[in-house]
Amino acid sequence: MFSVQKWKCSWSMVATVASIIVLVSVVHLFLFPVVPSLDYFSARQVQYKCVPINSSLEQSTDPVWENKPQGLNLDHRFPTDLHNGVVYRNAPWKAEIGRWLSGCDATATEVNIVETLGGRRCKSDCGGQGVCNHELGQCRCFHGFSGEACSERLNLSCNYPGTPELPYGRWVVSICSAHCDTTRAMCFCGEGSKYPNRPVAEACGFQMNLPSEPEGAKLTDWAKADLDNIFTTNGSKPGWCNVDPAAAYDSKVLFKEICDCKYDGLWGRFCEVPVESVCINQCSGNGHCRGGFCQCYNGWYGTDCSIPSVVSPIGEWPKWLKPAHLDIPSNEVTGRLVNLNAAVEKKRPLIYVYDLPPEFNSLLLEGRHFKFECVNRIYDERNATLWTEQLYGSQMAMYESILASPHRTLNGEEADFFFVPVLDACIITRADDAPHLSLENHTGLRSSLTLEFYKKAYEHIIEKYPYWNHSAGKDHIWSFSWDEGACYAPKEIWNSMTLVHWGNTNSKHNHSTTAYWADNWDKIPSDRRGNHSCFDPAKDLVLPAWKRPDVTSLSATLWSRPRENRKTLFYFNGNLGPAYTSGRPEATYSMGIRQKLADEFGSTPNKEGKLGKQYAEDVVVTPLRSENYHEDIANSTFCGVLPGDGWSGRIEDSILQGCIPVVIQDGIFLPYENMLNYESFAVRILEDEIPNLIKILRNINETEIEFKLTNVQKIWQRFLYRDSILLEAERQQTGFNRVEDWAVEFLQQSDDDVFTTFLQVLHYKLHNDPWRLELAHLKKDYGLPPECLIRIK
Repeated sequence: MFSVQKWKCSWSMVATVASIIVLVSVVHLFLFPVVPSLDYFSARQVQYKCVPINSSLEQSTDPVWENKPQGLNLDHRFPTDLHNGVVYRNAPWKAEIGRWLSGCDATATEVNIVETLGGRRCKSDCGGQGVCNHELGQCRCFHGFSGEACSERLNLSCNYPGTPELPYGRWVVSICSAHCDTTRAMCFCGEGSKYPNRPVAEACGFQMNLPSEPEGAKLTDWAKADLDNIFTTNGSKPGWCNVDPAAAYDSKVLFKEICDCKYDGLWGRFCEVPVESVCINQCSGNGHCRGGFCQCYNGWYGTDCSIPSVVSPIGEWPKWLKPAHLDIPSNEVTGRLVNLNAAVEKKRPLIYVYDLPPEFNSLLLEGRHFKFECVNRIYDERNATLWTEQLYGSQMAMYESILASPHRTLNGEEADFFFVPVLDACIITRADDAPHLSLENHTGLRSSLTLEFYKKAYEHIIEKYPYWNHSAGKDHIWSFSWDEGACYAPKEIWNSMTLVHWGNTNSKHNHSTTAYWADNWDKIPSDRRGNHSCFDPAKDLVLPAWKRPDVTSLSATLWSRPRENRKTLFYFNGNLGPAYTSGRPEATYSMGIRQKLADEFGSTPNKEGKLGKQYAEDVVVTPLRSENYHEDIANSTFCGVLPGDGWSGRIEDSILQGCIPVVIQDGIFLPYENMLNYESFAVRILEDEIPNLIKILRNINETEIEFKLTNVQKIWQRFLYRDSILLEAERQQTGFNRVEDWAVEFLQQSDDDVFTTFLQVLHYKLHNDPWRLELAHLKKDYGLPPECLIRIK
């Protein structure tokens, strides 16, 4: 249905609108494309299907706000379990939260939201070197380009200034003795060679010195280029830039073996196969991924090209904007269609995602010097998905899920939350990897450089958008994926909600806990950081870390292994510090917790040949890497969750294999711990109680063990990024008609995952955070019965 205002415009404008009307008539506005056999939205709807509870949907209109629902007796309808938890959608939540979700989240209905599609033009259409943000009319320039129309070419050097001793400058990841692409600070063979686009990354272009000791490693001499070898055409010398791949594979010519294919978008031993690079949501089918930056097709914009403009074909709009009723306004001054209003039915909570300048996300991906950095996947020679072990890949997974979610909105005035997509996983891994990302002004601290990025993002949104001031940023969400989470967040954004993996309340460990000096935040001045804690359980949320989709574990259903098959009482496998061969040398590593555990219960001899003081046959505490790590966990009843340089992935390992987590880190929250009822499925041990650990575990009765194991088996999917994985499965099927074994396994899972849990938390917070009382003037349709609202009465 159209609602068209009175027009005052040129004939060209009339023709434009007429063509839109014709297109709309053809697709009837509600026509969906044929649903493929693997459909992300369908799979997700099964996952989050709700059973309504009968109650009135009439909205209250009284002018006084209250904190608690009235007339909804949740206590009697939703009783607690043995540990005061209330089960909602198979998970034990803290009682108050579980009751609200059971009585209110399940009753939520769709509301009408008006989405506005922008039509602002950018100067010179960004000169072909950027993407136009049609909401703001501003260019988002590709790597190496800048200016209002992306017409300014930057000179991003690969090398620091040289000296007589170091003619190529001090070592840096981007160091280059061959041809430097100064738009990206990347090193290639360059013109004049047979393969000019072949990378010459790091040590490839430099001479190697023989080891000083027998069986020692060769060392790179960063002062001496190895151009004679890498550019040789003599097949008997170890070349690179002129080496024919077929001849090298047939061992007919030599090649320099330290050279390899580090950069994204290339595959093969000699980088001879161009493949997909990794972009956010792979540009949603509306653009080309150029090394990590989405080059959107005409009319599309956003980090993942998912936002249509007024000229985008309606039939190609993303699913989260369908079906829509359109309202076409006119611009009374120029007669140009500057925006298009589309009414869409959505469920709250609604999330607005800032389309930040690319320096905070896309440029960090486009400029990566190692294809595995900060991403959760890469692509092989078939363009098939290869999932990575990158623990920090959860940040990308969450970002992609939000962008593709039906809970996303383009209407900031209707939004309940505002997501600010700064990719600190890329900032920290790329810190000091090229001169333009130097740490020289940050005393070598990656934490300080990262804080600066967040501060600049904050300054951008308060300058360009009005939304921050609605709540002083309390309804904004920032993601911090690194080891110590939001410890280094700038003071200006601390009002906001942070998504982290490290929930240190600083109640005991009130300083930087990492043993890696470059990430230490203690030395960041208080005028930049403030004096906030690392985590505030009243506003923040700990999310699970990324774990590579493991088809073997899923198909073997390790999570469901029964109690009688779990013969090991307690299991921990990981670095145990300096007392062990190859252990971390710092006494401060893991805040000394792993070392204390090994001293008491070590099951592998340390450097002195000693076992733990309380060694027991059914207790495994070892630094030796297991060949069957997941099987070992699945054979255990209790599994240790101890810190590393901040958070570690042990809670995820435990729960995904059905083992009861034993948390030993005082004052530090684990995933969802301020929301879920941990006593229903986990055990917490004080650090000072480590000597009594095994005695405590042996005294837990069988009924309690079975109760906790059962709950672990009910919540394990809440530690999987299933939503993001299914998005990739849909892309693979749509783009290549390919359904891999991992896609089949994940389609068979239907319980709530990380993203669904996140949405449930937001929904609860939307109606229960006390500060929302300050927004009494913002009356919205929440799609809930009045007794569920912090409401006007």
